[in-house]
Amino acid sequence: MREYLGLPVAAGAGSRGDAGETIRSRRRDATGVPESDTVALDIDDEIATITIDRPDKLNALNVETLEALRSAIAEAENTGVRALVLTGAGEEAFIAGADISYMKDLGTPEAQAYAELGHDIARSLETFPAPSIAAVNGYAFGGGCELALACDLRVAAENAVFGQTEIDLGIVPGWGGTQRLPRLVNDEVARRLILFGDRIDATDAHEYGMVGEVVAHDQLDSRIDELTADLAAQPQFAVAAAKEAINQSYETDLGAGLEYEQRVFSGLFGTPDQREGMDAFVNKRDPEFE
Repeated sequence: MREYLGLPVAAGAGSRGDAGETIRSRRRDATGVPESDTVALDIDDEIATITIDRPDKLNALNVETLEALRSAIAEAENTGVRALVLTGAGEEAFIAGADISYMKDLGTPEAQAYAELGHDIARSLETFPAPSIAAVNGYAFGGGCELALACDLRVAAENAVFGQTEIDLGIVPGWGGTQRLPRLVNDEVARRLILFGDRIDATDAHEYGMVGEVVAHDQLDSRIDELTADLAAQPQFAVAAAKEAINQSYETDLGAGLEYEQRVFSGLFGTPDQREGMDAFVNKRDPEFE
């Protein structure tokens, strides 16, 4: 990532890339990580879509898939996309959770390493320099729910089901659920979902504030296309700065957060986005951001 007046901006920001590029086939050359059959990364008109492609396993995350997911997120960041979408293949599941068959015999050191891998991926979604969207098209349990929580926005199909179900396995959420869930829903709801392992449908998830909107299953893709197109048309430097400033509100106290906001606000003056946006407003025309 490079910086623009002290603000984090993805490499390639400010220039449009080639539309319709699919880069799954060249992941080995870009990252040094072998190509995976369980994760697809597609880039179309500066929108990256990462699909967990294990529908026969309800898109559960084994170690190979986690490593490929981490690689795909890094490659999308290096490409300088304007939005990132995370979803699951098939009709049943977004991500049904982690690989329990792998986890069941782990000792504490191995479990710590596994938790670190999941946290690293969740954090990379949370700090991705462009908005990240979870397109939740089915079951989102355990680690799958946690990765959705790490995204900036969540859109759920009507058939989606959410749950922090780790308590049923004799453990607790290990990829950020105990920290991010209470920030989205009230404390009582978070405690009930985690302590009882309750599963909730998309309507309840929307009511509780876990997701921003619910759409018909056959309209999920088109709604995601609308959102990402709107985001791609926004000023890229300002969007990245706004996301970082919002994230800071969870990292610092109010005073430090307000000081950070002032620096971000003033740092955007003189950028092409600021000049174009204000000139367009004054001259009563639509802005044309780079």
